[in-house]
Amino acid sequence: MRELGGDRRRRILAAVEARGEARVVDLAAELEVSVVTVRRDVEELAREGRLRRGHGVAKSLVQPKVAQPVRDADGGAVALVVPERHAYLNEAVHGARSALEEAGMRVVLHIAPRVEGSAEHSIVERVLADDVRGLLIAPRWRTAAAEEADYRWIADVPVPTVVMERRPRPGSVLHATDSVCTDHWYGVHLAVDHLVSLGHKRIVLAARDDSPTARALRAAFAEIASARREIEEMAVILSAPDAGPDQDTSPLTETELADLVGGRGFTGAVLHGDVDALMLVERLAEAGFQVPRDCSVVAYDDVVAALGSTPLTAIAPPKAEVGRVAAEQLLRRLAGGGRPQRVQLMPELKIRGSTRAV
Repeated sequence: MRELGGDRRRRILAAVEARGEARVVDLAAELEVSVVTVRRDVEELAREGRLRRGHGVAKSLVQPKVAQPVRDADGGAVALVVPERHAYLNEAVHGARSALEEAGMRVVLHIAPRVEGSAEHSIVERVLADDVRGLLIAPRWRTAAAEEADYRWIADVPVPTVVMERRPRPGSVLHATDSVCTDHWYGVHLAVDHLVSLGHKRIVLAARDDSPTARALRAAFAEIASARREIEEMAVILSAPDAGPDQDTSPLTETELADLVGGRGFTGAVLHGDVDALMLVERLAEAGFQVPRDCSVVAYDDVVAALGSTPLTAIAPPKAEVGRVAAEQLLRRLAGGGRPQRVQLMPELKIRGSTRAV
């Protein structure tokens, strides 16, 4: 699948802004295009005033202040707060930990249990009493209401804070807080564009509805699929019986998906996340439908998507890089440099055996 020039330049700009500068040859390797193509894109972005060209490199217009290592001389630490049983964030935690430990910081991991209310709030209150210098946090936020309710207290945390793999609502009180997140809109675009390029005209999104990522994917799919004239019909269902905030009303999604494929002729599916995707593929097989013969499947997360009996084509967010960039932002803030940043990093499409042309 050939990537559109505008999308490619968007990825180049995001990579350069995240790193401060990037070599043209490295960008070409990451994007799987020629050096000449990337050089032309960099020249175009430079003409638009969006970055600066150097000798073989592209440089961000806003160069981040390099943070000096903040040594743990007096017992200070950085707290990492993430939800329990969240495999998606494991790589982000590893990326953050590596960057912080390289800078000489002690990292203390706190796991927020799945309970009513905000478990993160009470955890942060406790760790602030333990000489914590900074905070990296990925709140669970199962509903939009829970998300909005947490904005104020996170914005008021008295130490430098970076929200990780979450994108606070534009204009909210948390808008100006440092954050690093995957560009999930672009991830959905990659998935839909891949299926459309293979001739699929009826596409379903089977997604969770109990996290900020799930809500972002649902909104992006509705926007992108409705704008593609090639798509004749689209649908959205839950990806698992417990995938919604109100479990009592969750449908039997495997039955719905089988009906969509067998009864209504849907031939393409984007499934969030990997475990739910693998289970739904099994349910399709039990109903007599094979992947990709009867339905092409793109998983979203790429944590275990490659381990299926049919390895799943997947959208892979840059999970470790999200953690690393978030830690680097926090280090800059601890060193007294820079203004708050809202960084989005680009996911990639990994094509495997679960998609094929109609």
